[in-house]
Amino acid sequence: MDRPNVILIVTDQQRADHLGCYANPVVATPSIDGLAAKGVAHDNCFVATPICMPNRASLMTMRMPSLHGVRHNGIPLSMDAPTFPEVLAAGGYRTALIGKSHLQNMEDKPPVLSRQLPSGAEVMPGLGEARREDLTAARYRQESPEAWRNPDHRITTPFYGFDHVELCDEHGDRCYGDYGRWLARSAPQDDARRGPDGALQADGIVAPQAWPTSLPEENYPTSWVGARCAAFLQDHAKLQAEQPFFLMCSFPDPHHPFTPPGRYWNMYDPQEVDLPASFHHKEECMPPPLAWLHAERRAGKAPRNKHRVFSVTEDEARQAIALTYGMITMIDDAVGRILAALQASGLAGNTVVIFTSDHGDFMGDHGLLLKGPLHYRPLIRVPLIWHDPARPGGARNDGLASTLDIGVSILRRCGLAPPNGSQGRVLPGVLAEAPPGMPPGADEPPREALIIEDENQRDFLGFERPVRLRTLITANWRLSLYLEGGRGEMYDLASDPHEMRNLWDEPAHAARRSELLCLMVQMMMENTDRSPLPTGLA
Repeated sequence: MDRPNVILIVTDQQRADHLGCYANPVVATPSIDGLAAKGVAHDNCFVATPICMPNRASLMTMRMPSLHGVRHNGIPLSMDAPTFPEVLAAGGYRTALIGKSHLQNMEDKPPVLSRQLPSGAEVMPGLGEARREDLTAARYRQESPEAWRNPDHRITTPFYGFDHVELCDEHGDRCYGDYGRWLARSAPQDDARRGPDGALQADGIVAPQAWPTSLPEENYPTSWVGARCAAFLQDHAKLQAEQPFFLMCSFPDPHHPFTPPGRYWNMYDPQEVDLPASFHHKEECMPPPLAWLHAERRAGKAPRNKHRVFSVTEDEARQAIALTYGMITMIDDAVGRILAALQASGLAGNTVVIFTSDHGDFMGDHGLLLKGPLHYRPLIRVPLIWHDPARPGGARNDGLASTLDIGVSILRRCGLAPPNGSQGRVLPGVLAEAPPGMPPGADEPPREALIIEDENQRDFLGFERPVRLRTLITANWRLSLYLEGGRGEMYDLASDPHEMRNLWDEPAHAARRSELLCLMVQMMMENTDRSPLPTGLA
């Protein structure tokens, strides 16, 4: 058990309570629930940032976005940044990524944000950025659709520490990469009908970005990712080698658009789906950014076909949730096939299996859909399940945990040290041994608090500049501060778990606000870079 195999399963944009093992009474997820029953389910795991590219970069580097540089979507992760798969590979592991990567841009669209220079100022060649690396170079365009239009294009490995990559980028039935190549070869008739223009006919569609895909279940991206992961396990077993493996299985679903195939489209009835308790948030009690989104919908100005958050009606929310449940159950079925392949390979007894997501989704909370810079818990809290056959399972842990902790914990379990400057901690309750001076079952001192960073290219929510936001999370409180205007939110999560009453401006809670702001500053100081180490005294 000194060198276990590791499978890390990552879904895209799945909130924690959209699993049976996280108390969801509707969605069927028996395979994932089975992992939780045999492992440790973390009830308070939060992202480093609720944005796709930067949080995936934080997962890989074990560092906050402000340090690894992927502050928001549209900035590729530096290939000079050490990652935990790279450490595993250097430690003798066979490393593989199958599915979605999104460490580089998945769209060919130009950025919204650009530098504003003083009149007459000239930028010297190669000196326009504080970092010398050219993020427009070809090695940072490996995930782009333009690159994949070249039939000879392949991901160059090692790729952020992965020696084997089978790519399935984008969302819904429009994924491309190695998956798109496979589909074009195997089922060209299906490949030609992908997207809303080739969708099947269906009545009663009200949810934005929803269509019944023409793809049969067996050709949908979720099935492909599951099948390719199962094939990897079968191939590894055939090697009969002592080399352990690390497999990252990354599903593009249940991210919008909502396109579950076949039986998964009608698997859940929207009328039997409960709306979140916060859906009917009284407008007079809304913080200004939330009220802005609802006013945007009433004015008919909400951009409903993009990736950013917008306000929705009850019927739209119910149908989006029901379709998302179908996508999640399809993922669970694929996870079941992967676990069956693991068992058949004879490797299950020495394989740690972890399940998480890159961030959550509002899914009707506060009347919203998708994601954006409002840090309500359904967006920033993600599922995290750790199943280790070397430890008894069925435990739950309510300590604070972060996406940053996953890579650190994997390395620690495999007997390897993360690079200096990694900011994660070992997850509570996942290692068999405790460090000297710690009580049994404790791996490191529990987190008192954690910080969530959020930066955007867009100016919206009533702000005149691109939105910048920082949030402090403790066991019982959430405090968020916007840079522009000093707007803030503060919620007592013990008495107000649905975050309906903003205490920021209430005089009775002024002392608590000051205390939490002080803690936020301390945590931000703790998150400053500790790399590189000094090379001398002076």
